[in-house]
Amino acid sequence: MADCRRGRKVGINKQDDHGPGMNVAQWLKGLLFTEAQCLESAGYLKRASTEQLQEIFNKYASEEVNGVKYMRAGDFIQRYLRFIPEKDFNEESVKLLGGIIDTSKDGLISFPEFQAFEGLLCVPDALYKTAFQLFDTNGNGMVSFEEFVEVVRKTTLHQRMPFNFDGNFIKLYFGKDKKRLISYSEFSQLLHDFHEVYAMEAFRKSDKDGSGFISALDFQDIMVSIKSHLLTKDVKSNLVAAASGGTGGQRVSFPYFMAFNSLLNNMELIKRIYLNATGGNRNQEVTKEEFLHSAQMMSQITPLEVDILFVLCHLLHQTSISVSHEDHHSWFGRIVYSDLQAIAPEQYFKQITNRLAEIKAVSSPEERGALIQVLESAYRFTLGALAGAVGATAVYPIDLVKTRMQNQRSGSFVGELMYRNSMDCFKKVIRHEGATGLYRGLVPQLMGVAPEKAIKLTVNDLVRDKFTDKKGNIPLWGEILSGACAGGSQVIFTNPLEIVKIRLQVAGEIASTTKISALSVVKELGFFGLYKGAKACFLRDIPFSAIYFPAYAHTKAKLADENGYNHPLTLLLAGAIAGIPAASLVTPADVIKTRLQVVARQGQTTYTGVIDAFGKIMREEGPRAFWKGSVARVCRSSPQFGVTLLTYEILQRLFYVDFGGTRPTGSELNVPAVGIADEVKSTNPDHIGGYQVALPIFQGIESKFGLCLPKFKTGFIPVTPPS
Repeated sequence: MADCRRGRKVGINKQDDHGPGMNVAQWLKGLLFTEAQCLESAGYLKRASTEQLQEIFNKYASEEVNGVKYMRAGDFIQRYLRFIPEKDFNEESVKLLGGIIDTSKDGLISFPEFQAFEGLLCVPDALYKTAFQLFDTNGNGMVSFEEFVEVVRKTTLHQRMPFNFDGNFIKLYFGKDKKRLISYSEFSQLLHDFHEVYAMEAFRKSDKDGSGFISALDFQDIMVSIKSHLLTKDVKSNLVAAASGGTGGQRVSFPYFMAFNSLLNNMELIKRIYLNATGGNRNQEVTKEEFLHSAQMMSQITPLEVDILFVLCHLLHQTSISVSHEDHHSWFGRIVYSDLQAIAPEQYFKQITNRLAEIKAVSSPEERGALIQVLESAYRFTLGALAGAVGATAVYPIDLVKTRMQNQRSGSFVGELMYRNSMDCFKKVIRHEGATGLYRGLVPQLMGVAPEKAIKLTVNDLVRDKFTDKKGNIPLWGEILSGACAGGSQVIFTNPLEIVKIRLQVAGEIASTTKISALSVVKELGFFGLYKGAKACFLRDIPFSAIYFPAYAHTKAKLADENGYNHPLTLLLAGAIAGIPAASLVTPADVIKTRLQVVARQGQTTYTGVIDAFGKIMREEGPRAFWKGSVARVCRSSPQFGVTLLTYEILQRLFYVDFGGTRPTGSELNVPAVGIADEVKSTNPDHIGGYQVALPIFQGIESKFGLCLPKFKTGFIPVTPPS
């Protein structure tokens, strides 16, 4: 590639220049609300268009040769990515990092190279490929010993603790004469093994008397210098205490040193072992014995590594301000999933959330006042109302068919049946009333959906909060009671609108010159008439919500990925699955409510109350009448609540407002091991397509591989503002 002419420069290999994320966009295309543009993960990023990239490239390109624009390394690394500051910067680091995208190595970045690198950032192994191109300084697709040494010697790690390039490790990879070239796949393993050998070499240097032990302070120094990319802030502060099992000893053995490093390297495996022990429950406490049993079943994690894990978790709880003193004893000897998250480093490029709005109402939970809590309820109410309206509109024709089927009498006192089945009813409505007939009563339904869904979702969240302990656990009876409260609270708002909707839905069955409107129904019924059938409404809505919300929460957890994150499709599926038992089991109460709320025509049986209706329906039509419209009800309620909950959760992700309180159930904004750390979030709106993860990927070269290049001139110390 080095001999490519300017203006005809070649980018990254063809197999890297593609858009694997397009299948995800197609996967989400059929949903009412999609996250294809908003919740993208590395390997599933939607590619930016050529026109968009060309416009952005021209904006930052400072060089022009024969009428063709090019970027310099500084244009890309400093002005576009903003990875290195433009003042007092280290020129060698900028040049080296610029070489990642400058595949022709002529000092200029062409648009084809800029576009090709955007494609590379979309592939699942973008981090390793980017690191490989950092070391491939001559652009021939291989890494030589000289190139490897050139990059490593410029890192801050080598400057603090020089690496021995004449050791056996280097000879095993590059050959004893160091002439062997390393391919990309081999390079990924070299990079993985490099820090392990580096750490062992540092241990040997610190073990001056050859006893197999080093001091706790030497252990801390090695870990901070070489394995800093694997350490969270809390783990760093507890290294000395953890060095001898939390007993305060001052010496660390080589087996302990290796086990500690192995534990940090395998934290994702540790999480899998935990989830295997708990059956996927992230809030269940696990003892050391239970963890060892799970580890023995699925991995080769050693007992020493498990000992270190539990000691480290105990130390983190002792220094955590979120755990009170009286809780320390209960935590000792047990771990939960959040403990593993405290140990494992942030996964910068697993999930990127570009919110349309992000507001922090309070800087800390302590600032929550009455006004903030009211605003939080209003926020939940608004999102619930919008979600409910979307869900109701999507399935309203099915609801109309369900209502007409339930109102159809089949006893001996009734004439010929109007509809044979739900499909026959649907066809006849279209034939006699037109397509708009399927939406009779939609307006009052939408007016009712706002208080109904908003109150239901908000009350369920609020009551769940009351039964949730500090560890995030909620008993099943607490979930059921929360759902029941949510179902009961909505009736006072929805019963009046429900009865208006039902009367409008069945109005089209009778030819009449008088047009029936929602206002005329309200005038006819009066205030108390609007609550006709309220008892049956309670009988339907309380058990429905008591079944639905616990079923939704557990189904959603089962469908979540290994990090606890739910993609939109799994949210929709969880809502739909939970709606099946909830909708079907309360159909008898829904039939009674419908019979009480509609106007009986001449010759039809009238009812005075719930018990009276139950008795007469049983005598005249038999027990099967209580299940009329059950299929239509399931077909309506199941997708409706699926769409409603999907919309509700996506709205929370897109329009995020932090009120300092507990997030509504299932908001999934703070997903374990998912998200971008604040310090590496891109603030440049020109970072589109694959470039949404460019800054985290470059940061990951440092944080994951420990390959930190100096950002400033030698001797220059940046001034850090006080925290």
